[in-house]
Amino acid sequence: MRQRHRPVAASAWARFAGRLATGVVESVDVLREPERLRAGLWFVVADFEAGAGGRAHAWRFADVRPDDGGARGGAPGGPWRGPAPSAWRSSMDRDAYLAAVERVRAHVREGDVYQVNVCRVLAAPLAVAGDGAEPAADALAARLAAGNPAPHAAAVHVSAGLPGVAPVWVVSASPELYLALGPGPGGTVVRSGPIKGTARTAAGLGAKDRAENVMITDLVRNDLQRVCRPGTVAVTDLLAVEQHPGLVHLVSRVRGVLADDVAAAPDLWARLLAGTFPPGSVSGAPKSSALRVVAELEPVPRGPYCGAVGWVDGDAGRAELAVGIRTFWWADGVLRFGTGAGITWGSDPAAEWRETELKAERLVALASG
Repeated sequence: MRQRHRPVAASAWARFAGRLATGVVESVDVLREPERLRAGLWFVVADFEAGAGGRAHAWRFADVRPDDGGARGGAPGGPWRGPAPSAWRSSMDRDAYLAAVERVRAHVREGDVYQVNVCRVLAAPLAVAGDGAEPAADALAARLAAGNPAPHAAAVHVSAGLPGVAPVWVVSASPELYLALGPGPGGTVVRSGPIKGTARTAAGLGAKDRAENVMITDLVRNDLQRVCRPGTVAVTDLLAVEQHPGLVHLVSRVRGVLADDVAAAPDLWARLLAGTFPPGSVSGAPKSSALRVVAELEPVPRGPYCGAVGWVDGDAGRAELAVGIRTFWWADGVLRFGTGAGITWGSDPAAEWRETELKAERLVALASG
């Protein structure tokens, strides 16, 4: 009987925000041991469903150094061999997605919600290599960096089978900031940059996009008020147009100063997640009602998609977590990618379906073949 290839330590690495980490030391469950993130540098991946059956883990590595920006950058793996373009299947086909949009519009009409982000997950088989090696996450990350550069690009790969460490395989080209934390005027400043409104060009952004962005910006402002000092939360930028490869987004910026008891709490990250997670831009408003509609309509879990990917430096009191959009994840021989759209009363179902296609087409093409 052939022995399965045992992953070596070099197959565990992470890169984010100009850092490359290798040699995994340990992983922790952020929800069970949030106090661990108060010391050391950790790389974090949280499922959209974290706290409701999903996971939120952080990994600490032996060696963290500036990323040289090279195609390999010191991370292991071979060339990228993605699935065939025809191999991708959606968790909701066009008819099912259009029906889900109409269902959200009915909820809006009944006064249950104002907006719900409805997503579908694309999946394609992608087997391990003959020697048991997992797909080369670093090669996909390099391909995305070249073909779809993103301000919050990240990748984390810890192979299954490493003793005492949770596995993870995530490659993200996220354009969206979920939370950034750091010292600032008056205390610990927390920032968020919700995205709502997507079109191929700025001319394609309409009244629905602007109204949706304002709605979600207000939701994020309310979320931050749960953990910030009264009177410190402010919208610093509203409805800014950002250019990204193949499309444009409307982006707003919100900031506040953490309440003293929150900033000093050993379970700081449990409090931050309880107050702000999942990100408002990928859930809806009101958030609790929107999440119930998401659970009703979406047939598969989102996993890391729409969750959070980033780093926490407990020693420096700094962190940067991106919303896990434009994100691939691999497990059990399947590569997945999520795409979605924010649905309001003003939504046209066919147009929302096209938005999900627009968000997926460039990245799925890069990952295919």
